[in-house]
Amino acid sequence: MLRFIIAYLVALIVTLLTTPIAIWLAPRVGAMDKPNERKVHTGSTPRIGGVAIFCGFLVAALIGSEWTKQLFGLLISCGIVVLVGFVDDTKGITPKVKILGQLLAAIIFVVMVGYIKYLTNPIGGDMIFLDYWGIPLTILWLVGISNAINLIDGLDGLAAGVSGIAAVTLATVSFSRGYTGVSVLAICLAMSLLGFLKYNFHPAKIFMGDSGALFLGFLLAALSIMGFTKGATVISLLIPLLILGIPIFDTFFAIIRRSLNHKPILAADKGHLHHRLLAMGLSHKQTVLIIYGITLFMGVSAISLTVLTNAQAVVILIIFAFVTLLGANKLGVLKKSKKKPETNKTPSNVGRNQKWKGVDQ
Repeated sequence: MLRFIIAYLVALIVTLLTTPIAIWLAPRVGAMDKPNERKVHTGSTPRIGGVAIFCGFLVAALIGSEWTKQLFGLLISCGIVVLVGFVDDTKGITPKVKILGQLLAAIIFVVMVGYIKYLTNPIGGDMIFLDYWGIPLTILWLVGISNAINLIDGLDGLAAGVSGIAAVTLATVSFSRGYTGVSVLAICLAMSLLGFLKYNFHPAKIFMGDSGALFLGFLLAALSIMGFTKGATVISLLIPLLILGIPIFDTFFAIIRRSLNHKPILAADKGHLHHRLLAMGLSHKQTVLIIYGITLFMGVSAISLTVLTNAQAVVILIIFAFVTLLGANKLGVLKKSKKKPETNKTPSNVGRNQKWKGVDQ
Protein backbone atom coordinates (compact mmCIF):
# COMPACT_ATOMS: atom_id res chain seq x y z
CA MET A 1 0.00 0.00 0.00
CA LEU A 2 2.85 2.40 0.81
CA ARG A 3 4.32 1.82 -2.64
CA PHE A 4 1.00 2.74 -4.24
CA ILE A 5 0.71 5.94 -2.21
CA ILE A 6 4.26 6.91 -3.16
CA ALA A 7 3.46 6.24 -6.82
CA TYR A 8 0.36 8.46 -6.67
CA LEU A 9 2.31 11.31 -5.05
CA VAL A 10 5.11 10.92 -7.58
CA ALA A 11 2.61 11.17 -10.45
CA LEU A 12 1.30 14.45 -9.04
CA ILE A 13 4.70 15.94 -8.20
CA VAL A 14 6.43 14.95 -11.46
CA THR A 15 3.62 16.47 -13.53
CA LEU A 16 3.64 19.63 -11.43
CA LEU A 17 7.38 19.96 -12.04
CA THR A 18 7.50 19.00 -15.72
CA THR A 19 4.56 21.12 -16.90
CA PRO A 20 6.46 24.42 -16.35
CA ILE A 21 9.35 22.86 -18.27
CA ALA A 22 6.95 22.08 -21.12
CA ILE A 23 5.74 25.70 -21.03
CA TRP A 24 9.36 26.89 -21.30
CA LEU A 25 10.24 24.37 -24.01
CA ALA A 26 7.20 24.89 -26.26
CA PRO A 27 8.26 28.13 -28.02
CA ARG A 28 11.73 26.70 -28.57
CA VAL A 29 10.44 23.65 -30.45
CA GLY A 30 7.64 25.39 -32.32
CA ALA A 31 4.82 23.98 -30.18
CA MET A 32 2.77 27.14 -29.82
CA ASP A 33 -0.95 27.35 -30.52
CA LYS A 34 -1.17 30.71 -32.28
CA PRO A 35 -4.43 32.66 -32.63
CA ASN A 36 -6.02 32.99 -36.05
CA GLU A 37 -9.39 33.75 -37.56
CA ARG A 38 -10.80 30.42 -36.34
CA LYS A 39 -9.56 30.66 -32.75
CA VAL A 40 -10.68 32.68 -29.79
CA HIS A 41 -7.62 32.93 -27.56
CA THR A 42 -5.67 36.12 -28.24
CA GLY A 43 -2.17 35.00 -27.31
CA SER A 44 0.10 32.15 -28.33
CA THR A 45 -0.19 29.25 -25.90
CA PRO A 46 2.13 26.25 -25.42
CA ARG A 47 0.52 22.99 -26.53
CA ILE A 48 2.75 20.09 -25.47
CA GLY A 49 1.30 19.54 -22.01
CA GLY A 50 0.68 15.91 -22.89
CA VAL A 51 4.42 15.25 -22.55
CA ALA A 52 4.29 16.37 -18.90
CA ILE A 53 1.24 14.20 -18.22
CA PHE A 54 3.00 11.21 -19.76
CA CYS A 55 6.16 11.83 -17.71
CA GLY A 56 4.17 11.86 -14.47
CA PHE A 57 2.30 8.70 -15.40
CA LEU A 58 5.42 6.90 -16.67
CA VAL A 59 7.48 7.40 -13.50
CA ALA A 60 4.55 6.56 -11.24
CA ALA A 61 3.68 3.42 -13.22
CA LEU A 62 7.25 2.14 -12.92
CA ILE A 63 7.15 2.72 -9.17
CA GLY A 64 3.68 1.39 -8.40
CA SER A 65 3.40 -1.58 -10.78
CA GLU A 66 5.10 -4.92 -11.25
CA TRP A 67 7.56 -4.84 -14.14
CA THR A 68 5.90 -7.24 -16.54
CA LYS A 69 5.73 -7.66 -20.29
CA GLN A 70 2.21 -6.26 -20.20
CA LEU A 71 3.32 -3.11 -18.37
CA PHE A 72 6.15 -2.41 -20.78
CA GLY A 73 3.88 -3.15 -23.73
CA LEU A 74 1.44 -0.57 -22.39
CA LEU A 75 4.14 2.03 -21.78
CA ILE A 76 5.81 1.50 -25.16
CA SER A 77 2.52 1.79 -27.06
CA CYS A 78 1.56 4.90 -25.09
CA GLY A 79 5.01 6.35 -25.73
CA ILE A 80 4.53 5.96 -29.47
CA VAL A 81 1.19 7.76 -29.31
CA VAL A 82 2.75 10.61 -27.32
CA LEU A 83 5.60 10.84 -29.83
CA VAL A 84 3.17 11.00 -32.76
CA GLY A 85 1.20 13.73 -31.00
CA PHE A 86 4.37 15.63 -30.12
CA VAL A 87 5.53 15.64 -33.75
CA ASP A 88 2.10 16.88 -34.82
CA ASP A 89 2.17 19.60 -32.15
CA THR A 90 5.61 20.81 -33.20
CA LYS A 91 5.98 20.07 -36.90
CA GLY A 92 2.53 19.11 -38.11
CA ILE A 93 1.69 15.80 -39.80
CA THR A 94 -1.15 14.63 -41.98
CA PRO A 95 -4.14 12.79 -40.49
CA LYS A 96 -3.10 9.62 -42.34
CA VAL A 97 0.35 9.63 -40.75
CA LYS A 98 -1.21 10.30 -37.37
CA ILE A 99 -3.57 7.35 -37.77
CA LEU A 100 -0.72 5.11 -38.90
CA GLY A 101 1.17 5.98 -35.73
CA GLN A 102 -1.84 5.11 -33.61
CA LEU A 103 -2.28 1.83 -35.50
CA LEU A 104 1.36 0.94 -34.82
CA ALA A 105 0.86 1.62 -31.11
CA ALA A 106 -2.34 -0.44 -31.09
CA ILE A 107 -0.62 -3.38 -32.79
CA ILE A 108 2.20 -3.31 -30.24
CA PHE A 109 -0.41 -3.30 -27.48
CA VAL A 110 -2.16 -6.33 -29.00
CA VAL A 111 1.12 -8.25 -29.30
CA MET A 112 2.57 -7.42 -25.89
CA VAL A 113 -0.51 -6.90 -23.71
CA GLY A 114 -3.42 -8.71 -25.33
CA TYR A 115 -6.73 -8.15 -27.04
CA ILE A 116 -10.46 -8.58 -26.52
CA LYS A 117 -11.01 -12.32 -26.74
CA TYR A 118 -14.68 -12.46 -25.84
CA LEU A 119 -17.71 -10.36 -25.06
CA THR A 120 -20.36 -11.10 -22.48
CA ASN A 121 -23.89 -11.63 -23.70
CA PRO A 122 -25.77 -8.96 -21.66
CA ILE A 123 -29.00 -10.98 -21.71
CA GLY A 124 -28.04 -14.58 -21.14
CA GLY A 125 -24.68 -13.94 -19.51
CA ASP A 126 -22.90 -16.50 -21.70
CA MET A 127 -19.60 -15.76 -23.42
CA ILE A 128 -19.30 -14.73 -27.05
CA PHE A 129 -15.81 -15.83 -28.09
CA LEU A 130 -14.30 -13.63 -30.79
CA ASP A 131 -11.10 -15.56 -31.44
CA TYR A 132 -8.85 -13.53 -33.77
CA TRP A 133 -11.73 -11.22 -34.69
CA GLY A 134 -11.00 -9.59 -31.34
CA ILE A 135 -7.76 -8.15 -32.72
CA PRO A 136 -9.33 -5.66 -35.17
CA LEU A 137 -11.99 -4.86 -32.56
CA THR A 138 -9.27 -4.05 -30.01
CA ILE A 139 -7.37 -1.89 -32.51
CA LEU A 140 -10.56 -0.06 -33.47
CA TRP A 141 -11.36 0.56 -29.80
CA LEU A 142 -7.88 1.93 -29.04
CA VAL A 143 -7.70 4.22 -32.07
CA GLY A 144 -11.34 5.28 -31.78
CA ILE A 145 -11.15 6.37 -28.14
CA SER A 146 -7.83 8.12 -28.78
CA ASN A 147 -9.48 10.36 -31.35
CA ALA A 148 -12.67 10.72 -29.30
CA ILE A 149 -10.73 12.38 -26.46
CA ASN A 150 -9.05 14.56 -29.08
CA LEU A 151 -12.47 15.73 -30.25
CA ILE A 152 -13.56 16.97 -26.81
CA ASP A 153 -10.30 18.85 -26.21
CA GLY A 154 -12.06 22.11 -26.96
CA LEU A 155 -12.00 24.11 -23.73
CA ASP A 156 -9.41 24.79 -21.05
CA GLY A 157 -9.36 21.86 -18.64
CA LEU A 158 -12.14 19.94 -20.38
CA ALA A 159 -10.31 16.88 -21.72
CA ALA A 160 -8.06 16.67 -18.65
CA GLY A 161 -10.97 16.84 -16.20
CA VAL A 162 -13.20 14.42 -18.10
CA SER A 163 -10.32 11.96 -18.46
CA GLY A 164 -9.46 12.28 -14.79
CA ILE A 165 -13.02 11.46 -13.72
CA ALA A 166 -13.06 8.54 -16.16
CA ALA A 167 -9.76 7.29 -14.74
CA VAL A 168 -11.06 7.36 -11.16
CA THR A 169 -14.19 5.51 -12.26
CA LEU A 170 -12.09 2.90 -14.08
CA ALA A 171 -9.97 2.50 -10.96
CA THR A 172 -13.03 2.01 -8.74
CA VAL A 173 -14.69 -0.60 -10.94
CA SER A 174 -11.40 -2.39 -11.66
CA PHE A 175 -10.60 -2.60 -7.95
CA SER A 176 -14.05 -4.00 -7.20
CA ARG A 177 -13.40 -6.68 -9.84
CA GLY A 178 -10.05 -7.60 -8.33
CA TYR A 179 -7.83 -5.96 -10.97
CA THR A 180 -5.58 -4.04 -8.58
CA GLY A 181 -2.87 -3.43 -11.18
CA VAL A 182 -5.28 -1.67 -13.55
CA SER A 183 -6.71 0.33 -10.65
CA VAL A 184 -3.24 1.54 -9.62
CA LEU A 185 -2.41 2.65 -13.17
CA ALA A 186 -5.72 4.49 -13.47
CA ILE A 187 -5.12 6.40 -10.21
CA CYS A 188 -1.59 7.26 -11.37
CA LEU A 189 -3.13 8.79 -14.48
CA ALA A 190 -5.73 10.68 -12.44
CA MET A 191 -3.03 12.17 -10.20
CA SER A 192 -0.97 13.21 -13.22
CA LEU A 193 -4.01 14.97 -14.64
CA LEU A 194 -4.64 16.69 -11.31
CA GLY A 195 -1.14 18.15 -11.46
CA PHE A 196 -1.64 19.25 -15.05
CA LEU A 197 -4.98 20.92 -14.32
CA LYS A 198 -3.18 23.45 -12.12
CA TYR A 199 -1.84 24.94 -15.36
CA ASN A 200 -4.58 23.88 -17.78
CA PHE A 201 -7.78 25.05 -16.08
CA HIS A 202 -9.23 28.30 -17.41
CA PRO A 203 -7.40 30.54 -18.13
CA ALA A 204 -4.95 27.91 -19.37
CA LYS A 205 -1.21 28.51 -19.32
CA ILE A 206 -0.68 25.45 -21.49
CA PHE A 207 -2.76 23.13 -23.67
CA MET A 208 -2.23 19.38 -23.71
CA GLY A 209 -2.12 19.23 -27.52
CA ASP A 210 -2.36 16.04 -29.54
CA SER A 211 0.45 14.57 -27.45
CA GLY A 212 -1.92 14.69 -24.47
CA ALA A 213 -5.34 14.07 -25.99
CA LEU A 214 -4.26 11.06 -28.04
CA PHE A 215 -2.32 9.64 -25.08
CA LEU A 216 -5.25 10.01 -22.69
CA GLY A 217 -7.67 8.36 -25.08
CA PHE A 218 -5.30 5.51 -25.86
CA LEU A 219 -4.46 4.84 -22.21
CA LEU A 220 -8.07 4.96 -21.01
CA ALA A 221 -9.08 2.59 -23.81
CA ALA A 222 -6.16 0.28 -22.99
CA LEU A 223 -6.95 0.22 -19.27
CA SER A 224 -10.60 -0.56 -19.99
CA ILE A 225 -9.50 -3.56 -22.07
CA MET A 226 -7.12 -4.74 -19.36
CA GLY A 227 -9.72 -4.38 -16.63
CA PHE A 228 -13.00 -5.36 -18.26
CA THR A 229 -12.41 -8.24 -20.65
CA LYS A 230 -11.21 -10.96 -18.33
CA GLY A 231 -14.24 -11.56 -16.13
CA ALA A 232 -17.34 -13.49 -17.12
CA THR A 233 -19.57 -11.19 -15.06
CA VAL A 234 -18.60 -8.10 -17.03
CA ILE A 235 -21.43 -6.74 -19.22
CA SER A 236 -19.40 -6.75 -22.41
CA LEU A 237 -17.93 -3.30 -23.07
CA LEU A 238 -21.03 -1.49 -21.82
CA ILE A 239 -19.45 -0.32 -18.59
CA PRO A 240 -16.36 1.17 -20.31
CA LEU A 241 -18.68 2.72 -22.88
CA LEU A 242 -20.55 4.48 -20.08
CA ILE A 243 -17.38 5.54 -18.27
CA LEU A 244 -16.08 7.12 -21.49
CA GLY A 245 -19.55 8.27 -22.46
CA ILE A 246 -18.87 11.98 -23.10
CA PRO A 247 -16.12 11.54 -25.73
CA ILE A 248 -17.83 8.50 -27.28
CA PHE A 249 -21.27 10.08 -27.57
CA ASP A 250 -19.79 13.38 -28.77
CA THR A 251 -17.90 11.56 -31.52
CA PHE A 252 -20.93 9.44 -32.43
CA PHE A 253 -23.16 12.52 -32.67
CA ALA A 254 -20.52 14.35 -34.74
CA ILE A 255 -20.52 11.50 -37.27
CA ILE A 256 -24.33 11.52 -37.46
CA ARG A 257 -24.47 15.33 -37.68
CA ARG A 258 -21.96 15.54 -40.50
CA SER A 259 -23.57 12.67 -42.37
CA LEU A 260 -26.98 14.34 -42.18
CA ASN A 261 -25.47 17.54 -43.52
CA HIS A 262 -23.48 15.73 -46.23
CA LYS A 263 -20.16 16.81 -44.76
CA PRO A 264 -16.96 14.78 -44.53
CA ILE A 265 -16.75 12.96 -41.21
CA LEU A 266 -13.40 14.61 -40.45
CA ALA A 267 -14.65 18.10 -41.30
CA ALA A 268 -14.42 20.64 -38.50
CA ASP A 269 -17.59 22.13 -37.06
CA LYS A 270 -18.90 23.78 -33.92
CA GLY A 271 -21.64 21.32 -33.09
CA HIS A 272 -19.91 19.55 -30.22
CA LEU A 273 -21.46 19.51 -26.76
CA HIS A 274 -19.22 22.25 -25.38
CA HIS A 275 -19.94 24.45 -28.39
CA ARG A 276 -23.69 24.07 -27.91
CA LEU A 277 -23.48 24.87 -24.19
CA LEU A 278 -21.44 27.98 -24.95
CA ALA A 279 -24.03 28.99 -27.54
CA MET A 280 -26.66 28.86 -24.78
CA GLY A 281 -24.81 31.69 -23.03
CA LEU A 282 -22.87 29.69 -20.46
CA SER A 283 -19.39 30.89 -19.53
CA HIS A 284 -16.24 28.94 -20.22
CA LYS A 285 -15.95 27.68 -16.63
CA GLN A 286 -19.67 26.93 -16.35
CA THR A 287 -19.57 24.82 -19.50
CA VAL A 288 -16.56 22.84 -18.31
CA LEU A 289 -18.04 22.27 -14.85
CA ILE A 290 -21.36 21.11 -16.31
CA ILE A 291 -19.59 18.55 -18.48
CA TYR A 292 -17.58 17.48 -15.44
CA GLY A 293 -20.89 16.92 -13.66
CA ILE A 294 -22.31 14.87 -16.53
CA THR A 295 -19.15 12.76 -16.64
CA LEU A 296 -19.28 12.23 -12.89
CA PHE A 297 -22.93 11.14 -13.11
CA MET A 298 -22.05 8.67 -15.86
CA GLY A 299 -19.16 7.38 -13.78
CA VAL A 300 -21.39 6.79 -10.75
CA SER A 301 -23.90 5.08 -13.04
CA ALA A 302 -21.17 2.80 -14.37
CA ILE A 303 -20.17 1.83 -10.84
CA SER A 304 -23.80 1.13 -9.93
CA LEU A 305 -24.16 -1.22 -12.90
CA THR A 306 -21.63 -3.58 -11.33
CA VAL A 307 -24.11 -4.50 -8.57
CA LEU A 308 -27.08 -5.05 -10.89
CA THR A 309 -28.03 -8.10 -12.87
CA ASN A 310 -27.25 -8.12 -16.58
CA ALA A 311 -30.91 -7.69 -17.51
CA GLN A 312 -31.37 -4.76 -15.12
CA ALA A 313 -28.21 -3.11 -16.43
CA VAL A 314 -29.37 -3.42 -20.03
CA VAL A 315 -32.73 -1.81 -19.24
CA ILE A 316 -31.05 1.11 -17.48
CA LEU A 317 -28.61 1.58 -20.34
CA ILE A 318 -31.42 1.60 -22.91
CA ILE A 319 -33.25 4.29 -20.92
CA PHE A 320 -30.02 6.23 -20.53
CA ALA A 321 -29.31 6.06 -24.27
CA PHE A 322 -32.85 7.27 -25.06
CA VAL A 323 -32.54 10.23 -22.68
CA THR A 324 -29.11 11.04 -24.12
CA LEU A 325 -30.48 11.14 -27.66
CA LEU A 326 -33.31 13.44 -26.58
CA GLY A 327 -30.89 15.75 -24.83
CA ALA A 328 -28.52 15.81 -27.78
CA ASN A 329 -31.34 16.67 -30.14
CA LYS A 330 -32.59 19.39 -27.80
CA LEU A 331 -29.13 20.98 -27.67
CA GLY A 332 -28.82 20.84 -31.43
CA VAL A 333 -25.87 18.45 -31.36
CA LEU A 334 -27.50 16.28 -34.03
CA LYS A 335 -28.21 19.00 -36.54
CA LYS A 336 -26.34 21.66 -38.44
CA SER A 337 -25.69 24.68 -36.30
CA LYS A 338 -27.15 27.95 -37.48
CA LYS A 339 -24.97 31.01 -37.62
CA LYS A 340 -25.14 32.87 -34.36
CA PRO A 341 -24.93 36.62 -33.90
CA GLU A 342 -21.56 37.88 -32.79
CA THR A 343 -22.93 39.12 -29.47
CA ASN A 344 -21.63 38.25 -26.04
CA LYS A 345 -18.58 36.63 -27.63
CA THR A 346 -15.61 37.42 -25.44
CA PRO A 347 -12.67 35.36 -24.23
CA SER A 348 -14.38 35.07 -20.83
CA ASN A 349 -17.46 33.26 -22.05
CA VAL A 350 -16.26 31.44 -25.14
CA GLY A 351 -14.05 28.36 -25.28
CA ARG A 352 -10.88 28.22 -27.24
CA ASN A 353 -10.72 26.35 -30.53
CA GLN A 354 -7.99 23.93 -31.42
CA LYS A 355 -5.81 23.69 -34.47
CA TRP A 356 -8.64 22.37 -36.64
CA LYS A 357 -5.97 20.50 -38.55
CA GLY A 358 -6.88 17.16 -40.06
CA VAL A 359 -9.05 15.49 -37.46
CA ASP A 360 -11.56 17.86 -35.92
CA GLN A 361 -10.67 18.69 -32.37
